[in-house]
Amino acid sequence: MIVAIDGPAASGKGTIARRLAAHYGLPHLDTGLLYRATARSLVDEGGALDDAGRAVAAARGLALTDFDEARLRGREMGEAASVVAAIPEVRAALAEMQRRFADHPGGAVLDGRDIGTVIAPDARIKIFVTASPETRAQRRALELRGRGEHVDYAEILADIRKRDERDSHRSAAPLRAAPDAHILDTTDLDIEAAFGAALAIVEKARG
Repeated sequence: MIVAIDGPAASGKGTIARRLAAHYGLPHLDTGLLYRATARSLVDEGGALDDAGRAVAAARGLALTDFDEARLRGREMGEAASVVAAIPEVRAALAEMQRRFADHPGGAVLDGRDIGTVIAPDARIKIFVTASPETRAQRRALELRGRGEHVDYAEILADIRKRDERDSHRSAAPLRAAPDAHILDTTDLDIEAAFGAALAIVEKARG
């Protein structure tokens, strides 16, 4: 059983994906971490985020066990990852790694922005998680404040909208819902309600 979960930043897709994976005993991959790790590598080396050659080399050198999430989370890496993710060659370099994960015996849960459309288009269960930009900015602000980071709601909202624009209009694997995806709007849902709605979608799809 492959569960493909897509959606924009701070929509709740990652939390939903982790909880579904735990519920069904399936491995989970937050594919956004691949792009964050690629960006982190470039930043650490002092390289430009739009240097396709160096970005591809960094992407190909990744291993799924290498992630230090504490260094990959946060606003700076989110924005950097969005820049790196717009490079078609980087997406191609990381696609095979994601597909191998999706082929895990027994199934897997993957979340990202092109899982249901590019990485696992034949997935039996696809969910596109969304929420209003304002709601997503509020969630991100709370998350960052919880980490002790300085929070400016207006700047975060502007970042959210800029990332949405970049992700939705990039040439390679733009952010969009697969035609057969279930749309889950979490604008007015807390995490328990959102998870319950996602679980209902999966159970119905399983028959």
